[in-house]
This record gives sequence, C-alpha cells and structure tokens, in this order.
Amino acid sequence: MSEDRQPENAAAAARPAGKRQLTGASTTSAAQLEAKKQVARNAGEEKVGGGVAAFLPEVGSELKKVIWPTAKQMVTYTIVVFIFLILLTALVSGVDFLAGLGVEKIFVQ
Repeated sequence: MSEDRQPENAAAAARPAGKRQLTGASTTSAAQLEAKKQVARNAGEEKVGGGVAAFLPEVGSELKKVIWPTAKQMVTYTIVVFIFLILLTALVSGVDFLAGLGVEKIFVQ
C-alpha cells in the first residue's frame, strides 16, 4: 500500500499539498519568508527613544509646554467637582434609600 502513495517522478514529489499552493495564491518560499523576518527584526532593532538617561530631561521639556490653569480657574474647577460629587452622592443615597424601602415593603410584614 505504501508503494501506491509514493510519487513516481520528481515533478509529482514537488506538487503542492495545501489549498493556497494548489490555487497558486501563495508563491512565497521559505527563504523569502525568512528574509522578510530578518528585515523586520533589523528594523525593530533601531532605537526610537533616547533611553533611560534622556527620560527626565524630556519630562521637563514636556512640562514646560503645559498650559497650567490659573488660581481662579483652579478654584472654579474645584467648586465644580465638589458640586458634582455632592449631587452624585445625593443621587446614590436616594436610590439606596428607595431600594431599601422597596425591599423592606416586600420582605417585612
């Protein structure tokens, strides 16, 4: 039986076995694929940043670019945040209280 499966000539031995190879969709050889991987590895080895030593000076230069809020803006933002927190706390407390009343009404007789 194994004799029936072995190809009789070299052309049959080189016949592609996968679906893509049968349709001719992929003509990439193993050598071409390995070359592409090597190029990708070499491209990835290039340094993008300046390393650890350049980090702190870069942070300083970026902080100089920041437009910092004035004292009046900070007071306004703080008041807005406190009002928002008070409203959300009241909302959650109200929902909790009403849910407690509903549960008490259902389960306690």
